[in-house]
Amino acid sequence: MFYRPSEGHGLAHNPFNAIVAPRPIGWIATRGRMGDNLAPYSFFNAVAYTPPQVVFASTSAKSDREGTKDSMANIRESGVFAVNIVSGDLLAAMNETSAAVAAGVDEFALAGVEKAECRAIDCPRVARAPATLECRLVQIVPLLGAANFLAVGEVVGVHIADECLKEGRFTLPPSGLMARLGYQDYAVIREGVRLARPGER
Repeated sequence: MFYRPSEGHGLAHNPFNAIVAPRPIGWIATRGRMGDNLAPYSFFNAVAYTPPQVVFASTSAKSDREGTKDSMANIRESGVFAVNIVSGDLLAAMNETSAAVAAGVDEFALAGVEKAECRAIDCPRVARAPATLECRLVQIVPLLGAANFLAVGEVVGVHIADECLKEGRFTLPPSGLMARLGYQDYAVIREGVRLARPGER
């Protein structure tokens, strides 16, 4: 089949995010004047090495957040955020934090997620995450469409769980790393394939 997104796909469900998959999940922690917030975003990735930078996109808006969601509103206020990586044992808790709740509700408490403080920025983080990237906001880029915004962050601090460091490499946690597929589907990554680039053999 072929379809133009502007004209609709004619399917029971939108296939777009199922096609662009699997996607890493950025479990974004923020702190604002209304308190702490934790929410998952699958439009997320790393985009540069030096300095290390990541991006995530927030789409749609809440009626109590002036054209965006809690995470982006807090980042606009504070200029910082923490990206927590999701392991298999944290999947259920991560899903709980995707609930649409009122501004000011602390999803750490709502989902029973243990909170820790970041070290380089004033922001909470998920204590049991296999890794957390502490980020300072570089810029927020408006995207096409209402309430679509891209946040670019410079990574200024990195936490790695001891169980994920082996022989100087970051390795998969015992319960695997979670990735987002389309619809209500996720993937559990428990093994990888090592492949040298041409000229690196």
